[in-house]
Amino acid sequence: MKSFMASPSTITRDWYVVDATGHTLGRLASEVAKVLRGKNKPIFTPHMDCGDYVIIVNADKIKVTGKKLDQKIYYHHSDYVGGMKETTLKEKLA
Repeated sequence: MKSFMASPSTITRDWYVVDATGHTLGRLASEVAKVLRGKNKPIFTPHMDCGDYVIIVNADKIKVTGKKLDQKIYYHHSDYVGGMKETTLKEKLA
């Protein structure tokens, strides 16, 4: 049996709207990642971009488990000496 390989002409992209109210952050992120990559389609081909478009609404009402609001820290650097900045998840969601 021959394997199916998707080509750019056979790929159709759909739009999905996801309501994040009450969903857990990591579980929702993994489901959205599957749709973005195209793994929910039977024509999935690893080397082709066959994913769909996703819009997430009510992202401010997402659930975060444990102490992640205070302990999860995001880092970024301004490329200047001493330019390391830290932001907690609580500050990002505020």
